[in-house]
Amino acid sequence: MLIGYVSDEAYAALADVLVELRPQKGMPVVVRSAPSGAIHADVSTWPCEVCLALDGFGSKRVQVNLEPNRPIQFRLLSDGLLGYAWPKWCKSSERVEFRVHTVEPYKLTFWRYGLRKEFVRTIGWFDDHGPRACMQTLPDCHFVETGVAWDNGHGIHRQFATAPERSGLYYFHAKTESGRFFSFPLVIAPAKPRAAIAVLASTNTWNAYNAFGGRSNYIMAAKMLDVPIVNSKADLPRYKHADYGEWRSGPDFAPLSFDRPEPYNHVPENVECTDPIEGRQACHLAPAEWRLLGWMEREGFVHDLYADYQLHDGTLDLDRYRVLILSVHPEYWSREMYWKVKKWVFERGGRLLYLAGNGINCAVEYLDRGKAMRCLNQWDPVKESRFHQAVESEANLLGVVYSDPGAMTVAPYEVLDPGHWVFAGTFVKTGDRFGTKTLHQRYGDGASGHETDKISTSSPKNVQLLARGLNPDGGGAHLVTFETPSGGAVFSAGSITYPTALLCDELTSMITVNVLRRFLESPLAP
Repeated sequence: MLIGYVSDEAYAALADVLVELRPQKGMPVVVRSAPSGAIHADVSTWPCEVCLALDGFGSKRVQVNLEPNRPIQFRLLSDGLLGYAWPKWCKSSERVEFRVHTVEPYKLTFWRYGLRKEFVRTIGWFDDHGPRACMQTLPDCHFVETGVAWDNGHGIHRQFATAPERSGLYYFHAKTESGRFFSFPLVIAPAKPRAAIAVLASTNTWNAYNAFGGRSNYIMAAKMLDVPIVNSKADLPRYKHADYGEWRSGPDFAPLSFDRPEPYNHVPENVECTDPIEGRQACHLAPAEWRLLGWMEREGFVHDLYADYQLHDGTLDLDRYRVLILSVHPEYWSREMYWKVKKWVFERGGRLLYLAGNGINCAVEYLDRGKAMRCLNQWDPVKESRFHQAVESEANLLGVVYSDPGAMTVAPYEVLDPGHWVFAGTFVKTGDRFGTKTLHQRYGDGASGHETDKISTSSPKNVQLLARGLNPDGGGAHLVTFETPSGGAVFSAGSITYPTALLCDELTSMITVNVLRRFLESPLAP
């Protein structure tokens, strides 16, 4: 009888797992898992107690009901160090829980990430009252949809941290006795607005790319496979369908829970804000957004930070701010987020800085009061984007929209309109270049890159093209601005790599300072 399959946190099949099955009636059976992760055993009665063990993974004992033709997905978690805050965003003075997985004692500290990492306080030391008692386990199912629901207090003494008064991007630092290190973020919004600038952390995008558990919106986007992965390129739909073909296989896509660790947002212990961003994913997620926040602090721009869901649910009151900044890769937005910002800009004089690329490209719907989200990936190529399919083209708000030319390349920008006010004090001429240096390491230097946006037929008619990236095949980002009749304004850089140039490229920094200062004026200067 096929009892089930056993896999790790990436849904990769685990071979040679020692499995003991103890039915309620009859003799225990001991077997080992096959290379496919399959567990076969002659067990004819149930319920059944199952014990699983494999070197390098946490052993577990579970009670299951065995049923023919309904294999169970057993999941084992590898030994190591992981953690996440729950919830992953909050307001000042609210309590959050830290959920850490480790097989040895660890120390937890709390830091604010600005231009420098600022130590806030030590949370404490945590150790094993029983053997490996700080070890977490995984639900025996496809848990990406529902979360892992880790418990850091063993159900007895759950432990929390209180958010500081100062808004910003914070990180927990976990470090074990042997020197293992893992960091995980927390977005803290102000209890009430304290600045004229609000910055939005792209927490939806962080979640869409998070593959912990085996699924993201890029790996098994629609749903989990029925059997664990043995060979990624042979088994995953991502490699079987060209051009994200799985997105066109809808209409239903399983949820992505926020209740999971986010390894891609880890920042190494000795990395500082001005250091290059190492790693393929870090270059477009929280570590890259940190570089914008550090630059703002260096230039003296006080700001409040919010998570995407806090815009969706009204925690972020746009009318209390003069400027809203989107950075790096805000790809996934709800309809409610979009209409709130568009009405604020077009009807109430809001000013939007889009220092990013491939933004608002896909609509999401929140589930269970923001604990999970579903990506609405359906897309007719006649439309400009998945968001256009579900709502309208994001170019209506941003002035630009993502297109494939220029993707996975980087280049500087070329100045097209040197007399425009955004270039004031830079002394640039037509054809001059800026954005030649970045901290982005995935594709190298170039402030126009990774993914780039351009003017489209959906852009406002008064959009002004000020500079263009020199990426191949006409794929350079369009740097644009336009104003609205209500006194609102939009500035768009149209590039994921743009914010990572701010700390190291003087002209890019000067241009962005010009925009922020002008947008903070009321009304806009002539």
